[in-house]
Amino acid sequence: MKYDMLLLRFGEFMLKGKNRSRFEKTIINQVRSLLKPYPGASLRKEFGRLYVDLGGESHTELIAVLKRVFGVMSISPVKVTASELDQIVETAVAFMDERECEFKEGTTFKVNVRRVWKEFPSSSHEMNHLVGSPILRKFQQLSVDVRQPDIELRVEIRDQGTYIFNEVIPAVGGFPLGTNGKAMLLLSGGIDSPVAAWSSMRRGLEVECVHFYSYPFTSQRAKEKVIDLARALADHAGTIKLHLVPFTEIQTAFTQLGQDNLIITLMRRSMLRIATKLAEREHALALITGDSLGQVASQTLPSMNVIGRATELPLLRPLVMMDKQEIITLSKQIGTYDISILPYDDCCTLFVPKSPSTNPNLRIVDKIEATMSQLPEWVEQAVEQTETITLHAGETFIVNNQQDEDHEMKEEWF
Repeated sequence: MKYDMLLLRFGEFMLKGKNRSRFEKTIINQVRSLLKPYPGASLRKEFGRLYVDLGGESHTELIAVLKRVFGVMSISPVKVTASELDQIVETAVAFMDERECEFKEGTTFKVNVRRVWKEFPSSSHEMNHLVGSPILRKFQQLSVDVRQPDIELRVEIRDQGTYIFNEVIPAVGGFPLGTNGKAMLLLSGGIDSPVAAWSSMRRGLEVECVHFYSYPFTSQRAKEKVIDLARALADHAGTIKLHLVPFTEIQTAFTQLGQDNLIITLMRRSMLRIATKLAEREHALALITGDSLGQVASQTLPSMNVIGRATELPLLRPLVMMDKQEIITLSKQIGTYDISILPYDDCCTLFVPKSPSTNPNLRIVDKIEATMSQLPEWVEQAVEQTETITLHAGETFIVNNQQDEDHEMKEEWF
């Protein structure tokens, strides 16, 4: 079926009073940027909704793009006709004619007319009968069910035209991107942290990613994998900043302490310190991790408590009460799963002890760190040597390839 426009409905932020106009403006800017590759399409706002006039562009392509826009709750492809009785009835019958292949004996429907333009001569109730009767006469396999119909034909009568549609396609919902501030996400090469990033963006956070690498222990392909994950997130956000932090010196220093069971705890505390300094530099107000309570040793409640003490910034854990299967399902939906399972180690899978502590003692951890007089200096150097790249939706970022051996996939520690 050839449609004329798309109707975009806003999500829960519509309840936010004084902030509503700011949120709407954010969505409009994001939708407008996503429409640039589609020159025929144009955008207009009306009565708390957005309309995209297709101008000959593919409605299926645009729906696939726009349903990722944070803050958009649902999308409907719409046929437009003149606000005249004969034109409305004719278009409604033709609309159902296009759907006839879906009808079978006993298929139910209803007509739901909204007369937004009050000068239209017939009431909404009268129009339900005036539109529904010719449809029933033509398609005798249909019957009326006003409570739970298989097909609900919606008709909105406005002064500038009448909109006819029946599909309501779910979109991502949530809050418009960036309307609730900025946070830094610790991005590994595993399954969890990209899902944490997406979940945070859906709640209106602008997210910048921080990845720690330990060259030469981690490979070029591991770096490419993380860039691909960030690019997949950029497809949802439009743009993503990725900060690549050298971590070799700090990580190898921990292996020489003789405290193997605390290596993960010490490593993650240093990562939080570095991410905190990057957050301050980038004016971010929180840190985000992909922790899921009890999933691995560093994600027990005692471990999260000791690790979290390394930063004074709020530490957000969007996945903390989700189980692994829920996280995997969501990663498949957002397009990061197939990248995450590629078998290239990151620094969090290196030097993993056989028995990492699940109940670290904060006093002991503090004493160990106090013996490492160069640790603050190493943290500062890691921040100074951080490489930052910006990834845009639909663009290809090329890194130099080098041959390396595949490694067995290990559990994610972020």
